[in-house]
Amino acid sequence: MNNLPLLKTTSLALALMFSGFATQAQSNPTPALTGFIPARQAAQVKLETEFKTKQSPAAFKQHLEKLSSVPHITGTKENEQVRDYIAETMRKAGWQVDIYPHDVLLPKGPGEIAVELVEPIRQPLNIREFLFKEDKYSSDPRLTPGYNAWSGSGDVTAEVVYANYGRKEDFEQLKAMGISVKDKIVLARYGGNFRGYKAQFAQAAGAIGVIIFTDPADSGYMRGLTFPEGPYYSESVIQRGSLLTTPYTGDPLTPGEAALPMDAKNTPKRLDQNAVGLHKIPVTPLPYGSATEILKRMTGLQSVPAGWQGGLPYTYRLEGGSALKVRLMVKQEKTIQRIYQVVGTLTGSEFPDEWIIAGCHYDAWSYGATDPNSGTAILLSMTESMGKLAKAGQRPRRTIKVCHWDAEEPGVIGSAEWSEQFRDELTQKAVAYMNYDAAVSGRTFGASASPSMKKLIIEATQSVQYPDSNKTVYQHWMGHKAAGNPTRVTGSSAPAVLAGEPTIGNLGGGSDHIAPYMHIGIPSLSAGMEGPTLYHSQYDDLYFYDKFADPTYKMGPMMEQVVGTMTLRLANADLVPYDVARYPADLAIHLKAAEKAIQAYSPTYSIDPVLSTVAELKKNADACEIARQNYLKTGRTDKLAELNRELRLLERSFIDPKGNAFGAWYRSLYASSDPNSGYASWMLPGFLYEASIKSTANLPELEMRYKKAIQTLSDKLLVLSQGMGGPAAVGGGK
Repeated sequence: MNNLPLLKTTSLALALMFSGFATQAQSNPTPALTGFIPARQAAQVKLETEFKTKQSPAAFKQHLEKLSSVPHITGTKENEQVRDYIAETMRKAGWQVDIYPHDVLLPKGPGEIAVELVEPIRQPLNIREFLFKEDKYSSDPRLTPGYNAWSGSGDVTAEVVYANYGRKEDFEQLKAMGISVKDKIVLARYGGNFRGYKAQFAQAAGAIGVIIFTDPADSGYMRGLTFPEGPYYSESVIQRGSLLTTPYTGDPLTPGEAALPMDAKNTPKRLDQNAVGLHKIPVTPLPYGSATEILKRMTGLQSVPAGWQGGLPYTYRLEGGSALKVRLMVKQEKTIQRIYQVVGTLTGSEFPDEWIIAGCHYDAWSYGATDPNSGTAILLSMTESMGKLAKAGQRPRRTIKVCHWDAEEPGVIGSAEWSEQFRDELTQKAVAYMNYDAAVSGRTFGASASPSMKKLIIEATQSVQYPDSNKTVYQHWMGHKAAGNPTRVTGSSAPAVLAGEPTIGNLGGGSDHIAPYMHIGIPSLSAGMEGPTLYHSQYDDLYFYDKFADPTYKMGPMMEQVVGTMTLRLANADLVPYDVARYPADLAIHLKAAEKAIQAYSPTYSIDPVLSTVAELKKNADACEIARQNYLKTGRTDKLAELNRELRLLERSFIDPKGNAFGAWYRSLYASSDPNSGYASWMLPGFLYEASIKSTANLPELEMRYKKAIQTLSDKLLVLSQGMGGPAAVGGGK
């Protein structure tokens, strides 16, 4: 909206609109709660019902306004003010708050950028978004030009080659067609992979610069009305973003070690910046209004292959020709800067050393109204709601930690540093990590998760009402399945979906679950409400949120109820409510997918030796589930600490100290981000990396490592079954 006082006058109306929301949710029948003995179920349902009376659109909106009213890039004083607001809010809610500083290498903002046509005419190209009178936020002087963090510095003038999305296969296709990018500036459109790989592949192929633009076919007028009239990219909108592609996540100078402050006694020795392999060539993003000035002047003889044509009104060509020259200049300094992780703790009453962790980053490319701070706002609201319960004597049984990460946008850095700092403790204590980056960006629910967390998401969404409807969140989610519901993270590995359930995606790259899940082995999930987005542009502001993301502001409170329900069930269950039977089901699907990828170049390959270990795993997983149900049904609470410790260690079975061939920091053999794509997921990454290089040389060793991991998981499940009296129950035919 155009003025904040007007936003505040609507809070009473919104609260009235929201009345009945909690009552509707309470009337929804709750199924049996996974992980609870019968005597505790009624108390848990009552607690959740009480929790669901504490949300309001006005409270969510107030947090979102406080977090997103000014641009707050990591390293700025405005971002430190956001940090302080987060810490103060959690302290007031009764949580212990700790702030963890880390000194990491970061770019010092955009630096200097210029893009211009040199021949056949001299014409500077626009690198800033337009001002719109409707959107008062668009004129803030603290907004930056569009830029890519981790660009190399340079000033080059050269001919242009168009490389589609700049994917590995796009550069391979250019080479096959006889098109060289050596000493050229590559023009690539956003999409298809992480932008850092566009730069990496271009540099490896000999290019001297890269310009990345958003094509209207992907996110502009070909999709619908453009901003400010609609939610799609208009001609000046620029996607900012990181280019960091080190073979590990976190601070480039301290791989595998926490980047403790430089003045700390135990601060690690840092790598030389020049030895890290950062991009050397200049790279910058452009809006399609500027890219069109290049594309329309390209005169190369070859038009593009099928699928490479974008949405601008010209035949796209592979080469610009010798008559078209473009200048690209970027000067971007990098220096060590301090970042801050803000962690709120509500200590558990019975099991303080079992940690339930929820997180979202707080730094943004501009205002961050949807990305990330809609997620920050629900986590702050949840700390207030749970703080009220705790003050009334209803503390969680396990410890809950709510983490607000810094420096996610320049490369998922803060969460990785904190995870490295507390790696040993997290390995022993962490029950789950739940990531809520940009969690309230629209009105359609989506989720991605490790196998053991999927049932938790389904059951929680079945117990929360979708606003202004007679449906639960789960029913609304299932209703959008036919149209292709969001999965939070799309990927090269297809989601493992079972009949009759919604699509829950695989966790890939691009956000703060990476270190907890792929480095430490903590069962993880990402969930949120999806919608239109002007991703990483300066217009991700409160005007956009109020007009396009959720004008009702009811999705925030609803999402808080989903998040809070999952958190409370994990915190209070007698036995941690993992879905242990899901491991063999998902593993079998991913193993067959890996086999298919390898058979594409080695047709006789069979993954049956590894699949045979999954058959035994299934027996033990099913037996473990039966044993758990019997244990809980009889109301037993003996050995809870011991049994839950065994449950926590299940996911760690896939953590291999040798790590993956493309980066030893990625220690999970089960899941990683795709190292050729960045955002996408690789399930069973050892096999998929071997397939990506069309090799069979390492398959025997990989099979042994995977069999060992699966056998370890199977053995742990057997021990758990026996600990719960499993074999007798199974043998008795019950």
